Amino acid sequence: MKRKFQKFGGINVILLGIVSLINDFSSEMIIPILPLFITSLGGTSLIIGLIGGLRESIESILKVFSGFWSDKIGKRKPFIFTGYLSSSIFKLFLAFSTIWQHVLIFTGLERVGKGVRDAPRDALISESMPKQKGKGFGLHRSLDTTGAVLGSIAVLLILIFFNLTFKNIIIIASIIGFFSLIPLFFVKEPKIKPKKIKLSLSLKQLPKSLKIFIMIGGIFAFANFSYMFFILKAGLLFEGNIRNAIIFPIALYILFNIFYASLAMPFGKLSDKIGRRKMLITGYLLFSLTCIGFAIFNSLPAFILLFALYGTSYAIIIAGQKAFVSDLSPSKLRATALGTFDTTIGLIALPASLIAGALWIIHPNVTFIFGGLMSLLAVLLFVIFSSYFKN
Repeated sequence: MKRKFQKFGGINVILLGIVSLINDFSSEMIIPILPLFITSLGGTSLIIGLIGGLRESIESILKVFSGFWSDKIGKRKPFIFTGYLSSSIFKLFLAFSTIWQHVLIFTGLERVGKGVRDAPRDALISESMPKQKGKGFGLHRSLDTTGAVLGSIAVLLILIFFNLTFKNIIIIASIIGFFSLIPLFFVKEPKIKPKKIKLSLSLKQLPKSLKIFIMIGGIFAFANFSYMFFILKAGLLFEGNIRNAIIFPIALYILFNIFYASLAMPFGKLSDKIGRRKMLITGYLLFSLTCIGFAIFNSLPAFILLFALYGTSYAIIIAGQKAFVSDLSPSKLRATALGTFDTTIGLIALPASLIAGALWIIHPNVTFIFGGLMSLLAVLLFVIFSSYFKN
């Protein structure tokens, strides 16, 4: 039965990738306009930091719980389906926001769905391609981000040719999100025996090497504040021209996603060959240089290069981190370990984005200098503790 499931594993990852592609198409019609939607409702840089950080924190706090229950009962699909369904519902509610507080509530509730689905889904990806986890996560991330590219392009074209309101765009996006549930019916999951495990919010049950990596990932999480600040920084270049201040940042965000989508799988496969640690050090270092670049340069050609580098660093880091956690975790606690990592990172997301918002008030460049320094610190810690990692 296990061998039969593993033969289906690649198809599983593709199906889960298609689910994510459709869902991300829906989400990424909203995400590029979200900071603009918030500011149109009276939100400031601190409010953007609050909403951006809270979105990440809510989803990540739930991941450890959903990961634990998934391991405990031996089921993945019920969590995945419920998560995608609830996200689609609350995207629809978001369209009817009239003040920024509504956005805070509905984006938070939409992220609940992501928190429920992600750890069980990532565990299923890991189980589907156990000997090629980097390739599996990279393939999934590529399909996921392809949806993001297409969704961003769709919202850009809508704004250029149809001039729809933010509300109408969000309604269209939420309807598309419900179609992501269809491929899930064809996903298979292995028969996993329920486990007699107890939920522990401490790191005691995890290997020392994984604890160290969670610490390093936590430091990087302070650098990885909300994407909305990158969009806002690009928008500052077009102050005084409202149309360009919307169109060009979205176009640059599409460029970010193109690099992210096209490079995620190649970098995932490369990490299988040369080791996750080397790839992640490279990714953290590139992200640091990108942030410093956002602080130093302020022209359209510079932003084109910087958004490309932003996408490249993400392609290395996001799939690589999850694959590395899978490598370092015992099989019986894999979903729990993935959930614990995501929860730790997510808890840091809120203070990270609030700090970014506060520094933005001083000067936008200070926000990116902070991100560059924190990412560089993660690189240094990776080098210092390199003896704890095999690859």
